[in-house]
Amino acid sequence: MKKYAAEFLGTFGLVFAGTGAIIVDQVTSGSLTHVGVALTFGLIVLVMIYTFGDISGAHLNPAVTIGFWAARRLPGAEIPGYVFSQLLGALLASGVLRLLFPGNQLLGATMPAGSEQQSFILEFILTFFLMLTILNVSTGAKEKGITAGIAVGAMIGLEAMFAGPICGASMNPVRSLAPALVSGHLEHLWLYLVAPTLATVTATFALRYVRENDRL
Repeated sequence: MKKYAAEFLGTFGLVFAGTGAIIVDQVTSGSLTHVGVALTFGLIVLVMIYTFGDISGAHLNPAVTIGFWAARRLPGAEIPGYVFSQLLGALLASGVLRLLFPGNQLLGATMPAGSEQQSFILEFILTFFLMLTILNVSTGAKEKGITAGIAVGAMIGLEAMFAGPICGASMNPVRSLAPALVSGHLEHLWLYLVAPTLATVTATFALRYVRENDRL
């Protein structure tokens, strides 16, 4: 249960700080700026990995959990506990943000700036390379160690910085699902659930091919 509690707290922190930064930027007329929002996402993931990485692995993301399973690093029986904890933490964070900012309509929900196809492809590619990074710096199913937080946090911040204005750079089903459910804006949600999950599974097979017989 400790690992599930860690996932709950870590995902709460991610969604609260990340989507909270989007909301604060909106209500303060852009004082935080897009760069500030992207850095917030990268930094909160970095901090959560160093805080909970040795307990649960600090997945904070159902797609990453499924990716670890596809890489044969996580037993399938643990997936429901991880995903439920992540979803619960994300929903609570969005609920708190609704109480704090009742006038905000989207609560940081991800919306494509262009077509759904464009955002689907972007989300797939972004999550694909994020999962490659995670697999290479993690130990088993755990993101921990000196380099893990820096590498993963930097990757998220980088991808959010350049792709965020187009697709939202979610890379995380619950990060998109929670604000969408709480705000009632479910349009386009499917692509933020499907694309990241397909990408993490694909990344595990791609890395296995590149490394040939090396152990994932």
